[in-house]
Amino acid sequence: MLTVLATVLLLVVAGVGLVVVRPGPVAGWLGADAEPTADARPLEAAPVPVLAAPAAAAPVPTPAGVRAALDPLVDATALGSRVNVSVTDVGTGQELYGRGADDGTVPASVTKLVTGVTVLAARGPAYRIGTRVVAGATPGEVVLVGGGDPTLAVDANGFYPGAARLDVLAEQVKQALGGTSPTRVTVDSTLFPGPVHEPGWDSDIPTGGYGAAITALMTDGARRDPDAGPKAAERYAAPDLAAGRAFAKLLGLPSGTDVERGKAPAGGGSAGAAGTPAPGTELGRVESPPLIRLVDIMITDSDNVVAEALARQVAIARNQPASFVGGAAAMDQVAAELGLPADELDLADGSGLSRTNRISPSLLTDLIVLAGNGTRPELAGIFGGLPVGGWSGTLDERFGAEDTSAGAGVVRAKTGTLTGVHAIAGLVTTADGRLLSFAILTDRTPPDTPDATRLALDRIGAALAGCGCR
Repeated sequence: MLTVLATVLLLVVAGVGLVVVRPGPVAGWLGADAEPTADARPLEAAPVPVLAAPAAAAPVPTPAGVRAALDPLVDATALGSRVNVSVTDVGTGQELYGRGADDGTVPASVTKLVTGVTVLAARGPAYRIGTRVVAGATPGEVVLVGGGDPTLAVDANGFYPGAARLDVLAEQVKQALGGTSPTRVTVDSTLFPGPVHEPGWDSDIPTGGYGAAITALMTDGARRDPDAGPKAAERYAAPDLAAGRAFAKLLGLPSGTDVERGKAPAGGGSAGAAGTPAPGTELGRVESPPLIRLVDIMITDSDNVVAEALARQVAIARNQPASFVGGAAAMDQVAAELGLPADELDLADGSGLSRTNRISPSLLTDLIVLAGNGTRPELAGIFGGLPVGGWSGTLDERFGAEDTSAGAGVVRAKTGTLTGVHAIAGLVTTADGRLLSFAILTDRTPPDTPDATRLALDRIGAALAGCGCR
């Protein structure tokens, strides 16, 4: 599972000399004390380079050369009636090709690049999301407080590698209470005020397994079965209550014990009667893997639930409500802080499932250049999980045709797909070794020929990979 997390993407930015290597064990990157609170499945192995570095001082393609290579491909019928494109040199930031480059277009899952960059900027790659338990307002009550960690596991069989675990949290609570057994579990998921589904989502998203109810407390991305696949998996309708029931069982409460939603009491003080903890006293805490790992998972597997949770972390960091609206507003704010053209960004969610999202191709290429030019090294975390053509993630089975094979191994990009919407944005190394950022967004494609549309997109990436474009 998540095989790309057992490897590393090596990115050397042309003209800057910055080497971006996705970390393996995080202790070696964040410091010796950076081990997760408790691991579920084993962490990935130490990294090894898998992609060749661009050639030193590689020549920059010319706008005329790129135009000659792309114009015939951009007009392909399979791409539909609106095709907006931007191609930029990473080393210089020079735009080499633009067609509708500044036009807002439905981005689908390439939205996750914006989510990844803004959460890394707002929180930092080392930030971890906590899940707490505090003493309740009544004797015997404990309150499980969701902090927005979508990867939280029940036990060692969790879906996400290195996840925090409820069974570890339950042991902490038992120790904190001594010989006193809890009698009631309340869940506090009020950090995310709702709604749990974005109004712009297609009607099948909440039940189709690609999305879920977005609550501040959940286990395994709201999956009912942690062994289910990364995407089309059955999800809990009320993930917070499901997590609470699992926690009650781990505490030893009788089967069928009622679990309700509530609000955790404010901070604890001195012990109450008979040494019982005062309401609000923290009884235990576990923490998620660092954000750099969560961004990897989000981008590699196009994990929509993780994306929505990360968007809410941006909201919290910018004092916005941790909701769809608050997350979108906060991501817009952080994009502007980064100097990106925020007027070309209009978001409704962090995953790209909403059809009301709009992003321009040039904002995406600018974002990729910013993440890779060395001025904001913490943003380079978006590259670690970026799928590689013909090798990993959502590009695993692409760039295999004869006329697209030039892109295999050298196109590294995030894809996006909704019915009638196809997008790809990322990096490509030219035949001369120059590193380019590119974004192709199409939102009026034929609905019944998705394979042909994807192939047409891949031909554009392969054309950039196969030419010097001079």
